[in-house]
Amino acid sequence: MTKQYKDYVNGEWKLSKNDIKIYEPASGAELGLVPAMSTEEVDYVYASAHKALKEWRALSYVERAAYLHKVADILERDAEKIGAVLSKEVAKGYKSAVSEVIRTAEIINYAAEEGLRMEGEVLEGGSFEAASKKKIAVVRREPVGLVLAISPFNYPVNLAGSKIAPALIAGNVVAFKPPTQGSISGLLLAEAFAEAGLPAGVFNTITGRGSEIGDYIVEHPAVNFINFTGSTPIGERIGRMAGMRPIMLELGGKDSAIVLEDADLELTAKNIVAGAFGYSGQRCTAVKRVLVMEGVADKLVEKIREKVLALTIGNPENDADITPLIDTKAADFVEGLINDAKEKGADNLTEIKREGNLICPVLFDKVTTDMRLAWEEPFGPVLPIIRVKSVEEAIAISNQSEYGLQASIFTNDFPRAFGIAEQLEVGTVHLNNKTQRGTDNFPFLGAKKSGAGIQGVKYSIEAMTTVKSVVFDIK
Repeated sequence: MTKQYKDYVNGEWKLSKNDIKIYEPASGAELGLVPAMSTEEVDYVYASAHKALKEWRALSYVERAAYLHKVADILERDAEKIGAVLSKEVAKGYKSAVSEVIRTAEIINYAAEEGLRMEGEVLEGGSFEAASKKKIAVVRREPVGLVLAISPFNYPVNLAGSKIAPALIAGNVVAFKPPTQGSISGLLLAEAFAEAGLPAGVFNTITGRGSEIGDYIVEHPAVNFINFTGSTPIGERIGRMAGMRPIMLELGGKDSAIVLEDADLELTAKNIVAGAFGYSGQRCTAVKRVLVMEGVADKLVEKIREKVLALTIGNPENDADITPLIDTKAADFVEGLINDAKEKGADNLTEIKREGNLICPVLFDKVTTDMRLAWEEPFGPVLPIIRVKSVEEAIAISNQSEYGLQASIFTNDFPRAFGIAEQLEVGTVHLNNKTQRGTDNFPFLGAKKSGAGIQGVKYSIEAMTTVKSVVFDIK
């Protein structure tokens, strides 16, 4: 019998009149049913959250941190149970799925500790006129109110925890919307918050199809802050609907790996393959194109090809490197990029093969800038090699992208690397390593269409708080 999951609202587990069936991408088997909330049920979630806000924000950081540490302990205890479901629901290798849960626990613990370090300040006047020297400002950070946290399918637990924990430690209340494919994993995360005993209404879940309630939950006037990870088109739509309300958007990327003549090619190839094909390329920070100097291109391409051919292909329960993509629509899009590159003359160095949603890893050499693969984000296991004649050409191609998330530079000339990094229009540049999200205390951000706002635990807490000054005169 298919398992029925419930939403967690105002301290209670609730069903809805309608449900959504969740299927395993790899096998097509039914995994469970999740509620399809109505707009009226969303109204109740938001009303419950706002009712709980006053008492939650009145707690000390120490009291709020204690709740979060309990959540983290529960996640560590249940990591294998949650990971097993997560693996099936989003076709992620079992070990990676368990690691995602453990990393989420670590983020929650860190957010709890970082909250204890949040400080206000006292400012003295005196900048403009003599009278102002007698003015004192006590500056404090206060919660923004109700945070709507929306996580993506590829990291439905981790990229939920990284939003929820900073919001809660700052004194906000949360409405958490997991992705449709990823809802069960999100509700298992919610079980940890429920067991930890947070006051009713402080943390709530909303499940349902984005096409049916997505606009409603975002446009709702009860929402004070929107924290979203997902595609750029949806992020842009959220930005327009948000109006004057603050937002944090983590969107798409077309991350470049720039390889100079003096690079350690073995190290470079290892990082590029890990970065490009981890979780079948379904990561915003995946290496999505290689810009390599012509002089070392042949050697690098062969090393990359050897490592791509060694990748395992199969199902998530077998911890395969390459597993089925999240759905047929995603696989169709990737196949379209592959076909376009092939038709326009790119050399495929691995077999082009698809079985259902499973696309075998494809390495293309001699990709040119008239091909879609040079510019569009595949979110799948395909990597283009673009040969360039100069560093200036590599920088120009990298910067022509509408995205600006991350980039990598592979070289042993660090002063030169820093000079290149300054010219790249991205949020983060990695030296001699793959593009990647971590570590979670570092700032994480994107330029251009890759996002808005700065993440990383400390930065997320700051983003989901507002500054209030209390000014008085001294005699």
